[in-house]
Formats: sequence, structure tokens, C-alpha cells
Amino acid sequence: MNWTMLWWLVVGHAVADFWAQSDALAKMKNRHRDSAAFAPPGQAPQAIWPYALTAHALMHGAVVAAITGSVPLGVAEAAAHWIIDFAKCENWIGIHRDQAAHLACKVAWWLCALATKGA
Repeated sequence: MNWTMLWWLVVGHAVADFWAQSDALAKMKNRHRDSAAFAPPGQAPQAIWPYALTAHALMHGAVVAAITGSVPLGVAEAAAHWIIDFAKCENWIGIHRDQAAHLACKVAWWLCALATKGA
């Protein structure tokens, strides 16, 4: 088994979810945060959370695609990450279930990658 790939998927998650996610992005991706704080001076506040959440999810998808060599797995990660983080922002789940779901996805992508590469 290619344990190295799983290692990098988990490390990539930690980097994208904590180190590379700015405080502003963490706030902007939540639709319940005040959009006025992020509007340029003189501009009316607009809903930016879909863009911020999508950008964050795409970062995770890019990490998965780069590590597995599979764009479809990257797309699946982006979709799953978007849904999981939306659930967290809605307070349907807390941080522990959020992180457990993200890590479960990494294991799933790893197993899919192994299955398709015949490793």
C-alpha cells in the first residue's frame, strides 16, 4: 500500500485548512458573517460567502488532485469540502465532526487512487 500518498493527503489538508486559510477567508466563507466588513469603501455590502467558500474548497481540490494525480478526485474533494464546511458554518456539525469528515474523505480518495492505479 502507498502510505506515502495518504500521509501527503493528510498533510495537504492541514496546510490548506489551517495554515493557508486566512482569518478573513475563514470569516468570509460563512454566510452568517457580516458582509459589510468585507465591502470596499463606498460599495454596498454584497454576499461574498459563496465565492469564498468555493475558493477554499477549490484549494482543497487542487491539493488532492496534485497528490493523487487525479482531477476527478480533486473535483470530488472540492464538492465534499464545500458541503462539509457549509454544514459547519450552519452549525449543523461542530469542528470535530468537520475534521473527521474531511479526514474520512482523504482516506476515501486514497483508496480510490490506489484502486485505479492498481497499487
